[in-house]
Amino acid sequence: MSDDTVAMHTDLARAEVFFEEWLGVVDAPTHEQRALALNALLAQTSAYPRLTNHADDGWHLHYRDPDLPLADVVRALVSVGTALHLVGRGMHRLGRCSADDCDRVYADFSRTGRQRYCGTACSNRDAVRRHRARATAPAS
Repeated sequence: MSDDTVAMHTDLARAEVFFEEWLGVVDAPTHEQRALALNALLAQTSAYPRLTNHADDGWHLHYRDPDLPLADVVRALVSVGTALHLVGRGMHRLGRCSADDCDRVYADFSRTGRQRYCGTACSNRDAVRRHRARATAPAS
């Protein structure tokens, strides 16, 4: 995104609607349903990938038309980024935190592909909860 992208008064509301739609990708119960949901979002992005040269950081790809409103830039970048992550890492590497009191989304970049928590705090808190439950459980 270029530094000259100006947020309009409608961008926040439009981005919020997009992220609600994107959560359908995160929460899809099967890989096929995840792909269908993500393909629907990708179909709404604005353009084909294009090479762009910025003087300060060189050549790279843009997945959007120039001069788009900020909400459309967010839609394009998140949709394409999600697609690249899933095809590059695996369709299962996107989810919601497994901690009972958290519903944050995570993208699994772990080596093993078995991430279950959004971060260390939730992982540790859940491990402590499980440990305490075992410690207070009656012996069999």
